[in-house]
Amino acid sequence: MIFDKKSICAALIAASVPLFSTGELSAQEPPPLAIKDFGSFHIGGRVVEIAGKPVKEVALTPHGAPAVIDPNGRYQVEQMYVQHFTPADERGRVPLLMWHGGGLTGVTWETTPDGRPGWLQDFLRRGWKVYNSDAVERGRSGWASPDIFKGDPVFLTVANPFERFRIGEGPGAWNDDPSKRRVHAGSLFPMKGYENFTRQVVPRWTTTDEAILNAYRELVDKVCPCVLVFHSQGGQFGFKVAQEKPDKIKALVAVEPASVGYLGQEAKLKNIPVLMVFGDYIEVDPRWKRMRETAGRFGDAISAAGGNVDIYDLPKRGISGNSHMMMMDSNSSQISGMVDAWLATKQLKR
Repeated sequence: MIFDKKSICAALIAASVPLFSTGELSAQEPPPLAIKDFGSFHIGGRVVEIAGKPVKEVALTPHGAPAVIDPNGRYQVEQMYVQHFTPADERGRVPLLMWHGGGLTGVTWETTPDGRPGWLQDFLRRGWKVYNSDAVERGRSGWASPDIFKGDPVFLTVANPFERFRIGEGPGAWNDDPSKRRVHAGSLFPMKGYENFTRQVVPRWTTTDEAILNAYRELVDKVCPCVLVFHSQGGQFGFKVAQEKPDKIKALVAVEPASVGYLGQEAKLKNIPVLMVFGDYIEVDPRWKRMRETAGRFGDAISAAGGNVDIYDLPKRGISGNSHMMMMDSNSSQISGMVDAWLATKQLKR
């Protein structure tokens, strides 16, 4: 039998049970997810022309006839891929835009590496329309030639996230033998899914920030007013776009931002509620301790300008064991519930 999108949505709605109430948490199997609509699009980018390259004859398939490939011409580059999902019981007053971190894609917010529902599903169940994107030069947004993406891409080893994202105890904590990996005591990262997590890692560039910003700007212009939920490298993009377009952003949720917005322009965020969330083991990691301090100073400057900033240091709230990838940790739904409850206090839910 063939199902189109409309029939799939109808079946999901018919099978649904009431969605989570604001901030409701459950360790049991979540209810069926009822979706009213979903889709995707590309946004942003530009057309560039490449000239002066040699024409080549390339065998594109084994035993196939070679094709003449002329690399000269016009190319579409620096576009961004976006998915959107609308729940059957939409209760968020504006949509959530979910922006991932460096070397990752929108998969960050989807199913966790050990197979549990991710934040994308959590917020849909709680009544939020969600836009989930792959930033420029990531995933389904595509790549461009070295003529466009200057510099070399950065690739991560399987050990890098383990040590850098505060899953392991730090440099040297990784071992190819799983039994010898030094995981932080009390860590909530699902280690049985670690190898699956590393499959999500993609190359990133250090020279494409402005292209990424441009695509996010266009997305905000297209679909907002909205709430921005961003992680790690997404910190600079979320804060900067909000500073540029404060009338379109109703709240900011910064999940361990690795960087901040335009310094000296913090007052532009004074009318936007800001929540920053940080996990555990930061005090024993000099790099993350420094980034936490930078984010704190940025938040203090917003507050000094008359803004509204809340900072959730999870260990100080009695929640221990969270890594940099808290949306994948075993208590991920508890944390998304805290974010949902915070958004409700800002009158952003019906």
